[in-house]
Amino acid sequence: MQTPKLLIVTATRVAPNPFVENTPLGRSMRRLSFDRRLEARPSFNNKAGLPAVYNRQIREENRENFLLFVHDDVWIDDCFVYDRVLEGLEAFDVIGLAGSTRRVPGQPAWRFTSADPFIPEDRRYLSGVVADGEHAWGKPSRYGPPGLECRLLDGVFLAARCKTLLDSKVRFDERFAFDFYDMDFCRSAESAGLRMGTWPIAITHASVGEFGSPAWRAGLEAYREKWKG
Repeated sequence: MQTPKLLIVTATRVAPNPFVENTPLGRSMRRLSFDRRLEARPSFNNKAGLPAVYNRQIREENRENFLLFVHDDVWIDDCFVYDRVLEGLEAFDVIGLAGSTRRVPGQPAWRFTSADPFIPEDRRYLSGVVADGEHAWGKPSRYGPPGLECRLLDGVFLAARCKTLLDSKVRFDERFAFDFYDMDFCRSAESAGLRMGTWPIAITHASVGEFGSPAWRAGLEAYREKWKG
């Protein structure tokens, strides 16, 4: 039986050569090229929203493979990423690296319970570890113990079996080009009865989110309108 692949799905604004040479994810994939179980699926010169790019890989021909949806500004520090993802997907239907074990009405992000003003989520409900920095092996931020079932996950790194998403009919909503696509995806996964959780996998994220920007505010309004809370 053929070994399932871990398809690493990403969107990048650059062409193939700059992706490999200059982006954290492209450079990570070059470093991890020893593992034939990994297969990069980048959308080059991309102008579409992340949901459209991600949805294109949730298709029947990928049924037996695993899907990792990840930003191109991520360094994959863990050389055992294939094994870590499979371990996580034995415990949960969808895994991420950081998230919240609860969701309150109107919550704007897994890390915040309010946006007017921003109020951080109580650390008792946070889970996971993510490093930040311009270079690989950055400084880790520990939000809480990993391996917990969550209701919201950070979208920087999300993984699932393709067949799980196909059979449950869970997709990314393409009305959310970037902001809130992950929040919406988690709500859709929960509505379909899928279990979500964090898992310990080493990455470094090379940028931070733009919480509070006009585009972010517009996404929040659309998200709240869809889910009514």
